[in-house]
Amino acid sequence: MPPGGFAVVDVEATGRSPWRHRVVEVGVVLLDGALGVQREFSSLLDPGGPVGPTQVHRIAQADVVGAPRFRALAPLLRELLAGRVLVGHHVSCDRAFLEREFARIGTPLSPVPQVCTMRLARRHLPGATGFGLAACMAAAGLGGFAAHTALGDAQASAALLRYCWGEPSSAAKGHPSTRGAALRLAADQHWAELARPRSDPQECARVRA
Repeated sequence: MPPGGFAVVDVEATGRSPWRHRVVEVGVVLLDGALGVQREFSSLLDPGGPVGPTQVHRIAQADVVGAPRFRALAPLLRELLAGRVLVGHHVSCDRAFLEREFARIGTPLSPVPQVCTMRLARRHLPGATGFGLAACMAAAGLGGFAAHTALGDAQASAALLRYCWGEPSSAAKGHPSTRGAALRLAADQHWAELARPRSDPQECARVRA
């Protein structure tokens, strides 16, 4: 796969605090520089404790039995994220959870540039009834999606990014040059190498039933 591009991420967690709670599902959609989809990945994670608000993320305790711990998937996630601009809806929240999970295994998350689709939506969807992901998708006419699943939210965020940056007004506001600068900055970031575990992280990934 060609290096560079965007990594659209979403995490579902056991609670709201990156310091006290853990990631229970992660979804990643890789986009090239032209915003074409290159790869999608998702997995449930064993948080090592209660899964938290099942009524929100619809993940039951039984769903994570046998799922990998974050440490097992970290090498694969590092490969997916390295050299890419991090994208998400309220991306600072997803980033904070990923930073804490990587910190727990002694590996800092590289300071790559990020793009928040919520901020883009505030500029390009002024008539939206709200700026949560579902409201933004509805305002953009992008249809339904699997809300509160990590991959579903990541796919929706990727579609919203494409919508906002595809508007004719985007060129006038400098997004193409900003996009290029972010891509170059992300490509220049150094990522710490992680040793691969004995089992292939891709093979140990656990998706929702």
